[in-house]
Amino acid sequence: MIAQLTGILVERDLTQVVLDVNGVGYALSVPLSTMDALPGVGSRVTLLTVMTVREDDIRLYGFATGRERRLFELLTSAVSGVGAKLALNVLSCMSIDLFVSSVLEGDLKVLSKISGVGKRTAERMVLELRDKVSGLGVEGSAAVGAASASRRVGTVASEAGGASGGKSASPLSVPAVRDAALALETLGFKREQAEKAVLAVLKTAGESATAEQLIRLALAALNS
Repeated sequence: MIAQLTGILVERDLTQVVLDVNGVGYALSVPLSTMDALPGVGSRVTLLTVMTVREDDIRLYGFATGRERRLFELLTSAVSGVGAKLALNVLSCMSIDLFVSSVLEGDLKVLSKISGVGKRTAERMVLELRDKVSGLGVEGSAAVGAASASRRVGTVASEAGGASGGKSASPLSVPAVRDAALALETLGFKREQAEKAVLAVLKTAGESATAEQLIRLALAALNS
């Protein structure tokens, strides 16, 4: 079982990173909360991990903090019908504190706003996790990198989209806007819903906003 990896961050896109650990590249799926904490490509980082093994598939999931990993493990092991993808969506769509308080208070309305979570799944989360999430105390992050001071805020745009773009006839052709909408689609939102949310927050965020900033603002709007 692989519980932690330390290496050089060599690739990152909307939902996945690749760590070079002594010449071996490990691909890890990560939530947006972890992506926020990562430094730029070329930096040395440590990620806490969960490994799932099936007959025809082995996957690694990476997390910046013990809280993220613990919640991921609780969701996938204790809640019927919740797999790894949905657990990552939970961590990407809202803070752990908000999720915990929503479970403890039985707030199905808030939980149901998470992409992929319907009323029945929200009910199961409350039923199965109410007595377990109180143990998610605040923890320090893993050593996400000695170069954390140099981390970039707009990494999702620069790594996922590539080239920078100037003004275009359609806002959706701007790399940051396109990448933000794509990230929301990856989280399970419908394309029209994702594009509408990103375009709405773009009006207040301004044309200089990064994809990561747009994703956060759009998620906040979708969850409000």
